[in-house]
Amino acid sequence: MAAAHRRHAAWALPAALALCAGGWWAGRTPGEGGLPRGLHALSPSPAAPGQAVARGASSADPFMAPGSAGRPDGPLADPLLRPGLRYAIDAWLNAALQAGDTSDPAEIKRRLRALVDAHFGADVRERALALGLRYVDYRSALGRITPPADLSDAGAVREAMAARDGIRQQFFEPAEYDALFAEEAALDRHTLARMAIDADRSLTAEARTQAMHAAEAALPAARRAEREAASAQLGVAQQTAALQARNADDATRFAERSARYGEAAAQALAARDREERDWQQRLGHYRHAQSARPPGDPAIEQVRQQLFTPEERLRVDAALALRSMQPGG
Repeated sequence: MAAAHRRHAAWALPAALALCAGGWWAGRTPGEGGLPRGLHALSPSPAAPGQAVARGASSADPFMAPGSAGRPDGPLADPLLRPGLRYAIDAWLNAALQAGDTSDPAEIKRRLRALVDAHFGADVRERALALGLRYVDYRSALGRITPPADLSDAGAVREAMAARDGIRQQFFEPAEYDALFAEEAALDRHTLARMAIDADRSLTAEARTQAMHAAEAALPAARRAEREAASAQLGVAQQTAALQARNADDATRFAERSARYGEAAAQALAARDREERDWQQRLGHYRHAQSARPPGDPAIEQVRQQLFTPEERLRVDAALALRSMQPGG
């Protein structure tokens, strides 16, 4: 159980570290550039620069209640509150910080004003600036939160995340909150759910599995797809390793893979097997040529060029080193 706690603490770590924003260097996020120019604002600026905005009435525990998935795309979508806004704001803020170390909110706001045209089009400039100035105040306010001392304590992590969420609701309107934080909040809830499930020793194995599946289902569709793809890749790798250990023939590999992943996937994996066998065979030929001739013999380089493409030659030495570390290599 201790190992499981450490594993789930790693899930919570990025979110918990984001709470430590007393210094401006904490929690910087690589930006993806400003929003596209030529977009047309459809609503007025939500608040004056630096003004906190009270979010609407919420449940007793708003952080744990899933919000909307963000504003929809389409002809009526808000040109400012779109996917990627958080990255655009952070890129803008990072650019301001790169002008020189400072933790003075007033100075950072001055720099944001000077840089806004480089990050947002004229049609959303004023709204973006108002949002960015409040974002500075929000980041300053995060310094009031004490990160949990024990990142494996689901209750403490949840309390700190809820405190951070409360500050976010103070500074941003619901639509702004969704555009900036909805996806992250969903991932945070997923982290907490996994931690709570892991810590609940009363759960049976079946109940634990069902609870984990429910937690996965609550993730945003894009994140769920990413995790399912990663899980599938891991499953394929594990099955392939087991087939290798049994020295399974091609027919057995195809049958077992078809049963688990379908015929199309089994065919693709069979092609990958053939490519891997060909690669390993060529590596064997090259290693034999190396061992049969003295170092520096021009014939070795000639064999290398005959056996491998220019792209493959870049990884031949690393592949041979890895092969030498394997049993029977």
